[in-house]
Amino acid sequence: MKEVVLNPEREFSVARRHPWIFSGAVAAVKGDPEPGETVRVVSAAGKVLGAGSYSPESQIRVRMWTFSEDTDVDRALVRGRVARAIGVRAVLLAEASTDAFRLINAEADGMPGVIVDRYGEWLVCQFTTAGAEYWKSVIVEALQTYMPCRGIYERSEADTRKFEGLADAAGLLAGEMPPERIEITEHGCRYLVDIRGGQKTGFYLDQRDNRRTVALYANGGEVLNAFSYTGGFGVAALNAGARSVTHVDISEPALTMARENTLLNVCDLACSEFIRGKVFEVLRKFRDRGRLFDMVILDPPKFAESKGSLMKAARGYKDINLLGLKLLRPGGVLATFSCSGRMTPELFQKVVADAAVDARRDVQLTMRMQQSTDHPQSLCFPEGLYLKGLLCRVW
Repeated sequence: MKEVVLNPEREFSVARRHPWIFSGAVAAVKGDPEPGETVRVVSAAGKVLGAGSYSPESQIRVRMWTFSEDTDVDRALVRGRVARAIGVRAVLLAEASTDAFRLINAEADGMPGVIVDRYGEWLVCQFTTAGAEYWKSVIVEALQTYMPCRGIYERSEADTRKFEGLADAAGLLAGEMPPERIEITEHGCRYLVDIRGGQKTGFYLDQRDNRRTVALYANGGEVLNAFSYTGGFGVAALNAGARSVTHVDISEPALTMARENTLLNVCDLACSEFIRGKVFEVLRKFRDRGRLFDMVILDPPKFAESKGSLMKAARGYKDINLLGLKLLRPGGVLATFSCSGRMTPELFQKVVADAAVDARRDVQLTMRMQQSTDHPQSLCFPEGLYLKGLLCRVW
């Protein structure tokens, strides 16, 4: 096997089972490995630390698949990881309340760069790294064995591929071509999903548990669903008894599907408002007009793409939360989220607290939230906890 030798005293994170090895930690590469090919990782003292996929164009030069000294990354290991990931979702597979969830969650399931989501009878894959691309055919074959389905569709269009030297890829991998709309169920709600053209793999499955939690506080209230996408939180709130929901998003196609999802569930659009516009601008207009709500849901896109943009992102999160706090009636509920991996839970809470000070509101933290249980996190890989949320009561 070809080898990557680390610089002196740079093996600590690997010894702690962190799966990423950055280019600055690499002293030498022996054997000229191809992109995605398996390499043995060796310390400066010659100790074998494990094996991972090599990525010559990425700052993350190696992504570890195994930390064992004597385990090769081969076809059997990759198929075994697919089977194991599906096996630990057995509870969800048996649960009648949902038919859409994540089957493979990259590093957390020992498969760096591999994302597989299930939508009813269809699977959607993302292969975001050179190693994931290298094993794509084996993974697709294993999915057909361990998770029979009507079709497997690829949505490998993440920014990560650019840094890996990979072009975007999308299209049918196996079985039948999926229709333009797939209907899924989630905790009593019905949603239409566009797995061929929607964001991520079509729907924000990582918010599934949070949609149910937040909806519990919506009964009888007027709800503002900001950055609404296709209406997930708003539909859940209506189903839980919200008096009305106002969806705000910049995307007209997303709002169109939000209307369709509303009709699927309540058969009447009279209790829903759909506003296309930049969320910051729309919320400022609400503030200036004195419009108030009983619940404000803030689920913005990623503000921090890199470490260098973190402080700018923090200002953005503070501004949007300041607006959200000012739009709440006394006793109202704020559900606010960040999906920026660089934004730690501690920093996010501080940002919201600073917004509360500027808004001159007393804010009671009711619950901390994170990505759904089918999006697990490795204890040795803190970067895997990317979604943070706070449920607050505002006075």
